Amino acid sequence: MLSIATRQEHDFLGIRDIPQIVYWGVHTARALENFPISGTPISAMPELVRALAHIKKAAAATNAELGVLAPATAQAIVAACNDLLDGQHHDQFVVDVIQGGAGTSTNMNANEVIANLALEHLGHDKGDYAVVHPNDHVNASQSTNDVYPSALRLALWEKSGQLQPQLTALRQSLEAKAEQFAGVLKIGRTQLQDAVPMTLGQEFAAFASMLAADERRLAQAREELTEVNLGGTAIGTGINAPAGYAEQVCRRLAEDSLVPVRPATDLIAASQDTGAFVQLSGVLKLIAIRLSKICNDLRLLSSGPQAGYGDIRLPPRQAGSSIMPGKVNPVIPEAVNQVAFEIIGNDAAITLAAEAGQLQLNAFEPLIGWSLYKNLDHLDGALRTLKVHCVDGIEPRQDVLARQVRESVTLATALNPLIGYEKAAAIVKRAMATGQPLDRTAQELGILSAEEMDALLVPEKLTRPYSVTRTTLTAAVR
Repeated sequence: MLSIATRQEHDFLGIRDIPQIVYWGVHTARALENFPISGTPISAMPELVRALAHIKKAAAATNAELGVLAPATAQAIVAACNDLLDGQHHDQFVVDVIQGGAGTSTNMNANEVIANLALEHLGHDKGDYAVVHPNDHVNASQSTNDVYPSALRLALWEKSGQLQPQLTALRQSLEAKAEQFAGVLKIGRTQLQDAVPMTLGQEFAAFASMLAADERRLAQAREELTEVNLGGTAIGTGINAPAGYAEQVCRRLAEDSLVPVRPATDLIAASQDTGAFVQLSGVLKLIAIRLSKICNDLRLLSSGPQAGYGDIRLPPRQAGSSIMPGKVNPVIPEAVNQVAFEIIGNDAAITLAAEAGQLQLNAFEPLIGWSLYKNLDHLDGALRTLKVHCVDGIEPRQDVLARQVRESVTLATALNPLIGYEKAAAIVKRAMATGQPLDRTAQELGILSAEEMDALLVPEKLTRPYSVTRTTLTAAVR
């Protein structure tokens, strides 16, 4: 049996054998033992790995400029960070996404990987920390308490930026359907009961308007993520960082990462406050609620096809039953509903974690960060799936809609300005009693002719503010 080559590393708890092939060290090894929680390593969040690399790179350059690090050491650290930014060695970020210690294990995982990569750039063996040390050099002028929350903000800023185009694309797809269906009359519904006429285009335009509002809220939430506590070190007082470090490191970080970060005006408050995360979570929950409502409506509107509402036809995606031939289910809206439920649940966890922060630090940011990341990731997929596999292919069942409009007694509401409430009520009462359509009943009662009813049944008279009189209706007939 072949033995695995190891190197010895130590911390103040003792000595550990570390596989020579890996770039992480003793602190990461202890975290692997301590937190076998989710089975998901932080490498599952590549945006977080890149954010950590950006921060360590900016810190090294700033420390060299301020005389904290020797130029050669700083250059090696910068080179190591560039390796990570190029996508290399992300598999070395192995600690679990759920961890105690307010993110210390994540920060030390990064420090150790970057230190050993820097050592290789300088021609030294892994673990030769007298040359490049994870704490003394890679973590110089920093602590977990300003690195980890700042990295989370950068990562979530990038990840939420990936979500924005998907939200816009779905909104535009709904707008296209609204335009396509602009002339399709239907009966609106309140409390699942027939209401007044509208167009199918108006229904889809309302969906699009809701998402447009969410686009604006998401942009505002992203802006809040750009205020960071980097340079505050342990609790925001700036201890162990040289004067001017916070401003300079944030400037370098903004230039290198292209994220418009800025130092918080109160670093002590920023070190303990998770308000930006809670705000982002709230926006994602609102998007989820609206998406779920839209999907509920799509499932209702497409229900049937014979014994349901049957207003629209969703694109068939798969056989819907193992026993009922020909059954097709609204599987895409159902999947999106489930993502929405997950996001709402994760928001509750984020709320509790944010509230549970104590004094100068919130120890539960790992849960907050991972929950937000999942929400963004799953919402991205849900938006794309709903657009491509459902909304783009929706078609109206115009024969069903036309019959419903012509037969609906709710048309009587549109008759009020024309014939008065009493006559309109008489038509409704007779139609309900006989089961006849409203237009035929109006003709039989001698209140409106067939031509007048036909002239009335157009979108511009039934779906917007419009004062219908006998004169305007007669003119329309002519």
